[in-house]
Amino acid sequence: MTVLSPPRPAAIERALHDARTWCAGHTIDDRPALVHALRVAVTIGQHVPAPAQDVIVAALLHDAPEFAPTETDVYQTLTAAYGIEVARIIAALQAEHRALDEPNPPIHVDDQSVLLASTADKIVALTSLLRRAQSTGKAPDFFDRRPVLRGLLSYFRAFQRAAHPRLPASMSAHLDAALTPLERATATASAQRVSTR
Repeated sequence: MTVLSPPRPAAIERALHDARTWCAGHTIDDRPALVHALRVAVTIGQHVPAPAQDVIVAALLHDAPEFAPTETDVYQTLTAAYGIEVARIIAALQAEHRALDEPNPPIHVDDQSVLLASTADKIVALTSLLRRAQSTGKAPDFFDRRPVLRGLLSYFRAFQRAAHPRLPASMSAHLDAALTPLERATATASAQRVSTR
């Protein structure tokens, strides 16, 4: 049983429908974008007993601003369909995504709803990255070609440490378990670069 197992509340059923519509034709981490959205929602439920419905809906729709048709006022649509809290969580997640493109992205852990969705998003994304790297059979080479990702690992670790006191222990441990092998693989890649100079 997961937070998405039927019977589902009406809002989650609608969010699944909208997520399927908006994610159609898009990919995240070389897989259908809908798979990513579903995994983020399920990950929250794995660590949070009876999570708030708004958090699950926001998890399902957190990439909607990137995928919705450009003529759509996505936040107005989200607010009308799901309420201001869902739209607020999604806007915060989008702001965090954009900040990753800037130097020294800020770390915010004071909003519990956003924190849960953000942590689950990171767990799913980092786990997927590790799977992709391992599937190549040459994980160090995979990470050697991704300097931006290597640069962000220190941010993700700082986030995990800052979030740890505010997260369920199992969720913090899950994020740590996703990060640690990535840190090892990128350290190996760095060592190989140095040894070939």
